[in-house]
Amino acid sequence: MSITDIIPDIHGQADKLRLALQNLGWRRNGTTWMHPEPDRQIVFLGDFIDRGPENGAVIRIVRELMDAGRAQAIMGNHELNAIHFHSVDPDTGAPLRPHDTDNLFQHDSFLKEFPLGAPHTNDVLDWMTSLPLFIETDEFRAVHAAWIQSAIDDLRRQTGAGVLSEDQLIRAGRKGDTFYDLAEAVAKGPEACLPHPHCFEDKGGKVRHHVRVKWWNGDARTWREIAMSVPDINALPDTSLPDSLLRSAYSIDDKPVFFGHYWMSGEPELQSANALCLDYSAGTDGPLVTYEMLAGDKKLDSGRILVHGER
Repeated sequence: MSITDIIPDIHGQADKLRLALQNLGWRRNGTTWMHPEPDRQIVFLGDFIDRGPENGAVIRIVRELMDAGRAQAIMGNHELNAIHFHSVDPDTGAPLRPHDTDNLFQHDSFLKEFPLGAPHTNDVLDWMTSLPLFIETDEFRAVHAAWIQSAIDDLRRQTGAGVLSEDQLIRAGRKGDTFYDLAEAVAKGPEACLPHPHCFEDKGGKVRHHVRVKWWNGDARTWREIAMSVPDINALPDTSLPDSLLRSAYSIDDKPVFFGHYWMSGEPELQSANALCLDYSAGTDGPLVTYEMLAGDKKLDSGRILVHGER
């Protein structure tokens, strides 16, 4: 039976990608890629750029695999950010993503290889705009950060296959626009406002009133159970979640869903019986973690999670 390799956030770490592909049996043949299993495919979960030193090499490998008909790829939030960083709002003439200190720092490794306005930069940006925000097959779903069904349904109605038009991409860079909210939901993941007056301090000491939520956790009933990326979970109220959050959780009866984005730590594991995050900080000092999805599988198997490199 055919296998689809699910590969998450690479962030310019071409050596880690090469190692993973080699371990999975992929071999480069000139400018194309081959595998002993003729039906084997790859789905990339986005975030190919920023942080690591070889953005161009990663993009080249991914595009070669796509051109060979062996891979599909999703737009991650870093690709969406890059499109907006290198684009101007036609109504204001200002960049859709401000060129401030924080954004310049985050985008620095990409800019070193792909300066603003360079022809090869524009070519890569054109490719990024062709990527969908989600992929769904008969057997599984893939998204960069979060499969929020209401957002996916809206994107399907307005885009078809999840690829944003030029106008929709511009709107996705304008806070307050419907497309901004839709793109944020699936490419960056949902946050929820804590009940007043609760808040917490993040690892940088900043006081926050919104918390990232484990959208895949249908068993969560309290704020402490659903919250993530909170240094001191006891700072949150141990009270019941609002009905809106309970209703939006990913159903255990839905197809398996793969995602990245969240920089997990520890031993790779399933987030639930049908949800798996594969991002374990490959963009910095973590390994690239992949999954072999076997055609016909209805449930996820932790034995198919593969770790490439040292933890």
